[in-house]
Amino acid sequence: MSGLFDDLLQPLGDKQRDALVSAWAALEYGSEPASEAALPALRDATLRHLLDQMLQRTGRTLVHAGAHLWTSGYRDDITAELAAKGWGILAPLERAALILVLIHSVAIPRAEGQLIGDEWQSPHPTTPTRLRKLSQVHGQRRLSDALQWLRAAGLVRAVRGSDPETAGASYVPGPALRRLTPAARQRLQENLILAVGPDTALATAITVRRSLSRPQEVTFSPRSGS
Repeated sequence: MSGLFDDLLQPLGDKQRDALVSAWAALEYGSEPASEAALPALRDATLRHLLDQMLQRTGRTLVHAGAHLWTSGYRDDITAELAAKGWGILAPLERAALILVLIHSVAIPRAEGQLIGDEWQSPHPTTPTRLRKLSQVHGQRRLSDALQWLRAAGLVRAVRGSDPETAGASYVPGPALRRLTPAARQRLQENLILAVGPDTALATAITVRRSLSRPQEVTFSPRSGS
């Protein structure tokens, strides 16, 4: 960080500089979103603007992660550039496992009125039973490796005791998904629509719109395993 933010930090007093540096570190390296109550730089609008300027210089941006909660994620233009180079793109099996978790833990509960908003946090785990079909196609070991990678990246989180008839962990979406910008969350929602109902009118509209513009992939942050 040496020299990168000097012009932003030098005009400030020690207390404000310390607040900004502390908030920057919490956003970039914390496994969960940071609270305004804990970080003065997030509560103060002027300092929060300076904080976003600091993040912008490294290709990052502030991401609102709930009431009085903030985190950081890649800027959408940086996401597009990384995706175009093939960086940060999930392998097919990892993508399939993540989509399956999101469908059962988020999409279905949301359609049933059990979840609201566009958050990707869910108390409804995807059980081993629901993952069994994918393991039958690709092999249990390969699926286990894919889920282990998703866990290490913070894209899924393991919970136990949700499927008493089957041994093994169940899964819910991980904290890395809270780092997605609104545009990235929309792309992920559209990907779920394409996965669940590829022959629907909504899926057709998404496909046509995407064909008229350069496709973009969701790219995940390497910080804090997300």
